[in-house]
Amino acid sequence: MALFEAQNVTKRFATQTALDSVSISVPEQSIYGLLGPNGAGKTTLIRIINQITAPDSGAIFLNGRPIRPDDVHNIGYLPEERGLYKKMKVGEQALYLAQLKGLSHAEAMRRLKYWFKKLEIIGWWDKKIQELSKGMQQKVQFITTVLHEPKLLIFDEPFTGFDPINVKQIKEEILFLRERGATIIFSTHNMGSVEELCDHITLINKANTILEGSVEKIRRDWAANEFNIIFDGEVTPAGNGHFSVLNSDFEAGKSVVRIKATESGDTNEIIKAMTAAGKVVSFNPALPSMNEIFIRVVETRNREAAKN
Repeated sequence: MALFEAQNVTKRFATQTALDSVSISVPEQSIYGLLGPNGAGKTTLIRIINQITAPDSGAIFLNGRPIRPDDVHNIGYLPEERGLYKKMKVGEQALYLAQLKGLSHAEAMRRLKYWFKKLEIIGWWDKKIQELSKGMQQKVQFITTVLHEPKLLIFDEPFTGFDPINVKQIKEEILFLRERGATIIFSTHNMGSVEELCDHITLINKANTILEGSVEKIRRDWAANEFNIIFDGEVTPAGNGHFSVLNSDFEAGKSVVRIKATESGDTNEIIKAMTAAGKVVSFNPALPSMNEIFIRVVETRNREAAKN
């Protein structure tokens, strides 16, 4: 079941089309990647979901019904741009933003203490925002985004300003929020995070949806008929009419060989050639990374657009 849906959403600004009949369906309790190059239309769609602006045509649904102004309490939005008041104290500001989301003073204090302790920032309560690093400010803003426990969370580049340790911590919290029932739209340029966190993705380029589906299925669909073989010992098989060798590395007593099957290649014949070359430890399809797929899809579409 979809918690959120956008159906044929179009948005234009003067002569520029930001979104051209874009549709997405975000399954309940999933992490949904919203991807695309700069200027693709992602931020415009996020602003429409948050009712900051309205579509020229199309429809937005939350929980199976048209989205309403009061649904702001069911949405948490962490923008890429920081939106904290720099001269306010951390605790004072967090409490203020929590009450804007409808929490009572007592409930806001209870939840803030929980999250400040969990993210190890309890000692920052009386510091001013301007005294904090970008990463520290991001932690505060993350807390104010999730504090009212919305059903739909939208994270736009949530790891900006974080060191690897804090990136790991926030990733764990995002997974924790999904386990507790939240549905998450996750916009990022970090394809490694997409593979690690996202169940489904939509790739938008030049206002149009050009790729969508589950991450696992997309990686399988875009596999280039390549395989990774690990041998015990130093082995470099010779290519034949069924495959060619792309690269080979030897380390710690193992050879890792990547091959590409020819159009007429027979997998059984490839396996025979591998076992004849040496002791095979593993033989697996080489699935492309989301970063490789992103580049290939966008570059292909841009070349096609340039021809027209």
